[in-house]
Amino acid sequence: MVHIKNMVCDRCILAVREILQRQNIAFNAIVLGTIELQSYMDPHQKEQLQKELEKVGFEIISEKNERIVKQIKAIILQEIFEAERERNQNLSVTLSEKLNFDYSHLSSIFSKTEGKSIQKYQNELKVERIKELLEYDELSISEIASDLGFGSAAYLSTQFKKITGVTPSKYKANNSNKRGFLDIF
Repeated sequence: MVHIKNMVCDRCILAVREILQRQNIAFNAIVLGTIELQSYMDPHQKEQLQKELEKVGFEIISEKNERIVKQIKAIILQEIFEAERERNQNLSVTLSEKLNFDYSHLSSIFSKTEGKSIQKYQNELKVERIKELLEYDELSISEIASDLGFGSAAYLSTQFKKITGVTPSKYKANNSNKRGFLDIF
């Protein structure tokens, strides 16, 4: 198993797959942040893979806490975009179940590594997703709130304003606003 930092979308999986194929490295599966190899990589292969991954903005993660943080981020991103989680299940339960660690342990590692709580990170990602959906102009604020698991449009607006300084309506009206890239979170 090889853990990769900065994989956040299906395009990332395709990019990693192309690199592995060019390097003739056999693998069973690639998911966000993880490659399941068919066999052990020798140090030279691993070094070459690292160089190729760095060219496209990825890197192999070797430290355990970094791997855990990467997995937390991948799960949160997946939750936001794919809405897999039942809306009545807390993120803390989802993370604990998927990573087989107590949530307080995961929260502590995340906060020490990232300098912010898991909840704050999740809210920042949700706000970037809200900005994206507002720019598409296909859903109402109420629909966005429902899709992203906010209790109401009012709660979404409160969280959005807390992070951006403006309401979703004002953000939508001002076309010069800039979205952050989800990749950098």
